[in-house]
Amino acid sequence: MFIIVDDREIVTSGYASGFEREGISSLGLPPDEFSDWVNTTPQDELTAVDAFLIGDCEERSTYPRIIRNRVRQAPVLALNEKTCLEQTLELFAAGVDDVLRKPIHVREIMARVGAIRRRAIKDADDMQVGGIRVYFDGRDPVIAGEEYALPRRERRILEFMARNHGRRVTKTQIYNAVYGISNEDVDESVVESHISKLRKKLKMQLGYDPIESVRFLGYMLKKEEG
Repeated sequence: MFIIVDDREIVTSGYASGFEREGISSLGLPPDEFSDWVNTTPQDELTAVDAFLIGDCEERSTYPRIIRNRVRQAPVLALNEKTCLEQTLELFAAGVDDVLRKPIHVREIMARVGAIRRRAIKDADDMQVGGIRVYFDGRDPVIAGEEYALPRRERRILEFMARNHGRRVTKTQIYNAVYGISNEDVDESVVESHISKLRKKLKMQLGYDPIESVRFLGYMLKKEEG
């Protein structure tokens, strides 16, 4: 989910519509509601946030600090109407991860968020999440100490969830990661079938279900049981 903050409702609704067309959930907020929303939203719901987009707001230089007090993993991007070196430097000094010039397509925003996340995990070739070691070079994962062959789609889902471990991802996000944003040949509901099969296999190997699902919020890969 993308959180969009701007003084103008036409801006927040415009980007929200753009994300909706790409199958990505979003929430537009006016500045006078944003701080309260960040500070009062339950932590488990904040893990579903992919990134914060901060548009024209009088107090926006204070927002990165407010966000980081509650959310560590989600990138913070500023949206500017025009290029201004002084303003750009101020925003980076305030803690934003990138400054984007409007207008910008939501697909480019998504690509930039993805790049920031990859840098954050240092482009790892593999990742350990609890009893699961996932490789990002096409190899099958190691589960509970044993190499375990998975069908390509299930392996890709596991890789995507590993990259996002500790935070929730929606069915749509998984679908887009596995099948591509513009793919219209496969119904999105196929993701549920893949995840059901994957969960059974992981549970059989680990002795517990490492994938937590919460209605409306999505799926999350856990490090351990409980």
